[in-house]
Amino acid sequence: MTDRRSPTAPARRRLLLQGGSLVLLLGSHHFARGAGIVAVRLWPAEDYTRVTIESDTALKATHRMVGSPPRLAVDIDGLDLNPTLRELVAKVRSDDPNIAGIRVGQNAPGVVRLVIDLKHEIKPQVFTLAPVAAYKHRLVFDLFPANPPDPLEQLIAERMKDLGASPAPDAATARADAAAVDSLGDLIARQFERSNAMARKPSDSTVARAPTPPPAAAPARPGSPPPVARAPARPPVQAPSSTDRLIIVALDPGHGGEDPGAIGPGGTREKDVVLQVALKLRDRINNSTVGGSPMRAFLTRDADFFVPLNVRVEKARRVGADLFVSIHADAVPHPNASGASVYALSERGASSTTARWLAQNENDADRVGGVNLGVRDSLVQRALLDMSTTAQIRDSLLLGDSLLSQIKGVGRLHKPKVERANFAVLRQPDIPSILVETAFISNPEEETKLRSETYQNNLANALINGIQKYFAANPPMARNRQI
Repeated sequence: MTDRRSPTAPARRRLLLQGGSLVLLLGSHHFARGAGIVAVRLWPAEDYTRVTIESDTALKATHRMVGSPPRLAVDIDGLDLNPTLRELVAKVRSDDPNIAGIRVGQNAPGVVRLVIDLKHEIKPQVFTLAPVAAYKHRLVFDLFPANPPDPLEQLIAERMKDLGASPAPDAATARADAAAVDSLGDLIARQFERSNAMARKPSDSTVARAPTPPPAAAPARPGSPPPVARAPARPPVQAPSSTDRLIIVALDPGHGGEDPGAIGPGGTREKDVVLQVALKLRDRINNSTVGGSPMRAFLTRDADFFVPLNVRVEKARRVGADLFVSIHADAVPHPNASGASVYALSERGASSTTARWLAQNENDADRVGGVNLGVRDSLVQRALLDMSTTAQIRDSLLLGDSLLSQIKGVGRLHKPKVERANFAVLRQPDIPSILVETAFISNPEEETKLRSETYQNNLANALINGIQKYFAANPPMARNRQI
């Protein structure tokens, strides 16, 4: 009996093997075409909302705005729709200031289309980031409001609300003042004129004496001594004015969003604890006065989103901040390092090896957080690179000493004096600026302390006491904001 299968079985086996190889080859080719998605993330904030797609290979995208209702359509090449991408739909929060919803679909083989439904007109920035730190390739969509809120107007409106007055009469002035905050001559002149008009006694004014004009008439400049057009670097110390002056302290919680900052052995993220401290300090500043003048805190970020170093500087200067306090949490390779530190800018070398190492790490925040290098404002870059004046560094050291004197009552200090290093965020030629390292998050004991609300409250109390002590000895520059 002959086996009919025997002549054909080897051929069949060969055919099956070849077919399986072909299927395997086609399958691997299909898999290679689509990039592997590592994660998708959303970072909503009033300043802007960021959408991030992280992948194992670089992605290419084209985008266009679609009008009424506003939408952003993005086509991503080299990508196939998968469950991770679909997670973007569920990640949109109802309180996102900018995004109403996201839709994803396979527009063509190897092309995924994202449609981002917007709550208002936006100015999108779409760019890619090369791998850095723990991140692989990132495709980023930054959605900026076309008409962003004016931070100075918001501060003044908040103050007017505190006083129970309508902010309407001052809103237009606030907008004009914000636009001119970098060239303060006219603003200062107007404010000084108001101060003179409201002064009750000659000793109340710290500016040149000028006749008070009739309330219903414009000041008669010809034939009468004009008010001082520009304030001196630091006016004479005199009795507090009866004028209600707004003193602005810029608080800068480090890192945020894509940039977690240092991470403690227990998983605590620097960006979280420093924001909590900043929010507590903000409340204390907003309820404080200096010599009868109200204070108001301005935060460079008040939620979990990334702010580039140059934008932190720009924000503080736009509101005409009197002080700039950047808040961080140390991390070094040695888990036994402990204690809080305060840093001022150094125009040259760092005051210690630790200071140099920390400054280098903090200055790398832009690379980790992800900056769109194609749109960085050249004027801001020049401002960042300007070397601070001797007076600014002197005042920064005085502020640092004042803060250290209070922080030592909360816990131990890493160094008993203000250290110096070339932190990019402190390069502000006209604002006393310091960086506070609240504790070593790399130390397990101090990591636990940083998570403690008791320690955060004690630290916020120490910082507000140090700020008030500094202002008592060094009255703010005469960039008064009449409200």
